[in-house]
Amino acid sequence: MMKRAGREGTGNTRDARVTGAVVNTVLLMIVAVASALPTLLGAQQPASGAAAVPSSEALTLPDAVSMALRRNRDVRDARFALDLAREQVSEAWGGVLPTISMNADYTRNVSPAVSFLPAFIFNPDAGPDELLQVQFGADNSWNTSISVEQPLFDARVFVGLGAAQRLASIQEEFVRGRSQSLVTRVRLAYYDLLLAQEQERLTLNSVTRVRQSLKETRAMNRAGLASDYDMLRIEVELANLEPNLRRAENAATQFRRVLAVELAVDDQESLQVAGSLATMDLEDPALNTPGNRAILAFAGSGPLEGAAEQRVTQAWERRSDLRQLEMTERLRHSEMRLEQMQYMPTISFFGNYVIQAQQNGAPDFFGDPMSRASAQAVGITVSVPIFEGFRKDARVDQRRAAWRQAETQSRLARDQAASQVKSLVELADEGRARARGQKLAVAQAQRGFEIAAAQYREGLSGQLELTDAEVALRQSEFNYAQAVYDYLVAWAQLDEATGSVPMVDSEFTLADGQ
Repeated sequence: MMKRAGREGTGNTRDARVTGAVVNTVLLMIVAVASALPTLLGAQQPASGAAAVPSSEALTLPDAVSMALRRNRDVRDARFALDLAREQVSEAWGGVLPTISMNADYTRNVSPAVSFLPAFIFNPDAGPDELLQVQFGADNSWNTSISVEQPLFDARVFVGLGAAQRLASIQEEFVRGRSQSLVTRVRLAYYDLLLAQEQERLTLNSVTRVRQSLKETRAMNRAGLASDYDMLRIEVELANLEPNLRRAENAATQFRRVLAVELAVDDQESLQVAGSLATMDLEDPALNTPGNRAILAFAGSGPLEGAAEQRVTQAWERRSDLRQLEMTERLRHSEMRLEQMQYMPTISFFGNYVIQAQQNGAPDFFGDPMSRASAQAVGITVSVPIFEGFRKDARVDQRRAAWRQAETQSRLARDQAASQVKSLVELADEGRARARGQKLAVAQAQRGFEIAAAQYREGLSGQLELTDAEVALRQSEFNYAQAVYDYLVAWAQLDEATGSVPMVDSEFTLADGQ
């Protein structure tokens, strides 16, 4: 009995050791899985396409704007037009400077020309009908001339030079306007992509929550705590959400392509941007991520109430299209003055120097001093227009009408700019106020969904309440993102409308506190 008991004790000890080894192995596996879980989740998060933390290669808004200003083809086209206008100014200066030309020619007379003269000119004894052949010119002839002409008075030249300089100024402003428009387009495309990604994230979150609810409802249905109708409602809701998720993914891809075109990026599908509308805090920029701080650095830091008139004055002074219209108005006036100068006389100085030489036999270019001759002449030319059939009057009237038309367009554009600026100021303030209210609504909707989910799991509420809470949460989250988006878009448009666009008209700085 003692031996049997000893064997049983030995067996129990062996079983305890095996059990302990198994437990230790399981514990080690749990620890390993727990340690690897954050890494696995982090690796899977970008694949979901929702609210992924931007990688180090994600473009911030300043990086995107800087890239567009360097590479965009629209701005490059405007710069080429500016080069053309500057060369036209150089061409206009040619009318003020002297004109110098040189001509040279050599002729080999294979059969020199002859003329017939009465012979009695050289021989008094010759008959009246007798003719004598006289050769003019030698076998070789050279002729070289240098001409100089200097305008002394030509009002058209000076007025035309001023018109060319005004045209170059318009082109410089045109490049500035193109750059402003490009920066605004990049900002709007950037915000569009962020909003589309937010829609994709929220839709994915809704799909995830509904799938979890469906899983719990099926378990409750098997336990007899939920009806088939509750499970059917969730399945229908999930079937409606999944196509919306695909639509949101496609929309984000489309906006990514739009931004890539503005940046002249070939690999459009892999373009990533930094920032998130859902996590953006408009009230305290310091609470934001670096990507969001870079976005907010482009926008104002405070409300615009009472600043509309100041912004309108700024638009009249700095707005690119208004400045182009004002310059065009002055250009049209210069063109009218140019036509009026057609009535004025022109005075110019000229000078000529000519050297000629002729020689028989083999050519010896200007070698024989006895066969060379030269001539010099200087003078002044005065040209006075008298009558051209009233064509000058018609051209002057045409230019005057064009000047008045440009003047009218400039005044109309100023009034339209004032109206646009005031509307954008109101939109920016309204978007900021909505974002402030929606931020509170998101917190309340999140709390409401948590309460509804807990009550549903405890059997205290039905599927309808849970669905309503989920829809309210998703809508409030998107409403906040939409409000932030509207605020940023209004600011971007307001910057262009007032003629003060970051990275074009002012230095861009990202403070540490922003």
